[in-house]
Parts: sequence; C-alpha cells; structure tokens
Amino acid sequence: MTVSDSKKLFYEQFPYVIQGLYKRIVDEMLVELNLLNHQNEFTQDYLFCIGLTETFKELMKGYNPEKHLDLLFDSLCSSTNFKASEIKEISQKSQEEFKDKSSKDILNLLKEKSNSKLYPSRILNLGVYILISNTQDFKGGNEPEMNKTISDIFDNLRLSTNKAEKDIGIYKSSISKMEQAKELIEELRIKEKKKDQKQ
Repeated sequence: MTVSDSKKLFYEQFPYVIQGLYKRIVDEMLVELNLLNHQNEFTQDYLFCIGLTETFKELMKGYNPEKHLDLLFDSLCSSTNFKASEIKEISQKSQEEFKDKSSKDILNLLKEKSNSKLYPSRILNLGVYILISNTQDFKGGNEPEMNKTISDIFDNLRLSTNKAEKDIGIYKSSISKMEQAKELIEELRIKEKKKDQKQ
C-alpha cells in the first residue's frame, strides 16, 4: 500500500476538514506509519504504542472539535494497517506499569521487557522519552540530568543516541511552535472580534 493509498483511505474514513495547523502533523504521521508498516523487521511493541498515542495527544492539543480526535486517531491507524484499539490498550497498560517509578527502575524494566530486536523509529524514541520525562525524578524538569539518563537508556537498549536526541529535539520544537501558532491565532481572533465590535 503506497502513501497515497493510505491518504485516500484516511480521508474516506475521516471525511472532515482538518485545520491547517494540524493537517501537517496528520500528514507526517500518515507517511511515517505507512513506511513502518512496510518494514519487515518492524514490530508493534509497547514503546511504539506509547510513542504513538502520547505524541498524538500532545501534538493535537487544542484541536477542534475535540470529539473528532478518536475517529482521527482510528482513521490514522486503520489506513496504515494498524489497530487503534490495540495500540491504545498496550500503551495504557504499559504506562501503568512504568507509573511512579524512578529512572533507575525504568531502565531495569525497559531492559527486562525489551527484546534485542527493537526496531528503531522516531515514534519508538519518543515513547522512551515520554516514559522518562514522566518519571518521579524528572517531573520537576531537571533537563541536563534527564538528557544524560536518556542517553544511557538508549545506549543500553542498543539504539542510536544521536538519532534519539535529534528526534526528541524536533518533537520538543514542534510542540513549542504549535503553542506559538495557537497563541498567534488566538491573538488574531481577539483582534478581529474587537474590530467587528467597533464597526
């Protein structure tokens, strides 16, 4: 199935207009999921599931109407041969398992749970990052310490630290760009409203 097949399927299942700000994110996710689906070594493990559900939640914050988000996620998954309900369930269970643990405990649990054949992807890297950033140690946001721990964990999982750092950096900057864009849109909306009231 090509990317354009996936897109066609997606828009058949999700027949609504997606606001410009979010359209790019949806397109990027579609392309990425389609590519992963074609990799023979790729397996849908729990880190991938966490990465997908949580980055979707984070990047789609503020999407209107909110009630469309479930259908949007389902359509994204099914149009690229993934099962949304399965992914959500694995993500939820796994996050429960890692909840309120220290980064050391998380590292041990990751080693225990991860098979030697983790297929490296941006979504998986972000899954690891999200688990770490939610740990007790880093909830306050000790950035340098957290970055060191993340590097150690990627080393231990035999995944590329450089690629992970790059993926995490891009993800963080996407979130802050989204925030800025939303603020700008809101400012313009208020200005327009004031202008209308004056007329």
